Amino acid sequence: MTSINWQKEIQPLIKKYKGKQHPLDYHSNYQLVVMVVLSAQDSDRHINKIAPEFFKAFPDMKALAKVNADAVYPFISKVRNFRNKTKWLLELASTIKDDKKIPLTLEELTALPGIGRKSANVIKREAGAKAEGIIVDLHVVRVAPRLGIALGTDPKKLEKQMMEILPAKDWGEVGMAISFLGRETCRPTNPKCPECVVRKVCTYFKSNE
Repeated sequence: MTSINWQKEIQPLIKKYKGKQHPLDYHSNYQLVVMVVLSAQDSDRHINKIAPEFFKAFPDMKALAKVNADAVYPFISKVRNFRNKTKWLLELASTIKDDKKIPLTLEELTALPGIGRKSANVIKREAGAKAEGIIVDLHVVRVAPRLGIALGTDPKKLEKQMMEILPAKDWGEVGMAISFLGRETCRPTNPKCPECVVRKVCTYFKSNE
């Protein structure tokens, strides 16, 4: 694993997806935070579908902070774990109160209900804040070990391994790049290896050549 210079070899992948927006179709930091909380254990596609009506009803933090759970349920009742997510969103809104006060440090974000490290890393990247970690979503958990850049299945351990071998300047983009690779090319079954920009250093590709 260590014989590969990942700092150099991962660059084509980072370059390919640099700055590409997360699949959640948000239009402000407020929408981003809400959609990230809603998308946990649900699909981005599903959240994109229900979001417009939700944001019509609750256009900002101020509006969301004024309502109760019963007002929110009808808009997100088809979302997985919607009762807990409603509770988290209402707590979050009453804590932040104003879109301008949305925090963008890892510490402040992870202190909010419904936001773990992965969600915080996503919010920071999309909001253009300096990275303090690497996004490790379900795609990264699957693809990083397949590539050989990190080993195991624990998101925190995978993140730590990648942070140790990659420079901080790449942290903000590399997780999302690996995630997009997993969504588009490195599929769970029948990965499109010939199209992959990092296949030359990929453990999976080399073992299947």
